Amino acid sequence: MSENHKLLLITFSDPARGRAAYEDALELSGLRQAAVLERDAEGVFDVPENHVRGAGVPTVGGGVVGGLVGLLGGPIGVLIGSAAGAALANAAENKALMEGGAGLIVLSSRVEDGSAMLVLDLHETDPEPADALAREHGGTVERMSAKEFTEQVEAAEKAAEPE
Repeated sequence: MSENHKLLLITFSDPARGRAAYEDALELSGLRQAAVLERDAEGVFDVPENHVRGAGVPTVGGGVVGGLVGLLGGPIGVLIGSAAGAALANAAENKALMEGGAGLIVLSSRVEDGSAMLVLDLHETDPEPADALAREHGGTVERMSAKEFTEQVEAAEKAAEPE
């Protein structure tokens, strides 16, 4: 993983500020994924907003490639090839999304009652745009390397495995 691949955790005391910052964060250069994590005053956790750059592209690509391979089998081959290619690619994409969900579960414990956290997965070459976004919306930024965060998630998954 690149040194520039970071996970930014921007915390907000007001969930509305987290949602507003999310909209602006979608314009950040190098953004791969973004999510807003919220916990209401009663402690109920929610993920009201999320974005994954390129979501669905592998599934469509798998369907196209499967359809092209299926040309060898005629019209029925195209249909079967497209369906099989899309299904296989979708399974791989779903696995990646599930791994991202595990990361959000790990971060959920860091969201205080009545607050929000904006989670940004990005390749950051300059910290100023994200810092300016946090300042503009009244948030506090914490950065960690993607490698460090991956290690935390893997440790949590291992601890959760039944013995």
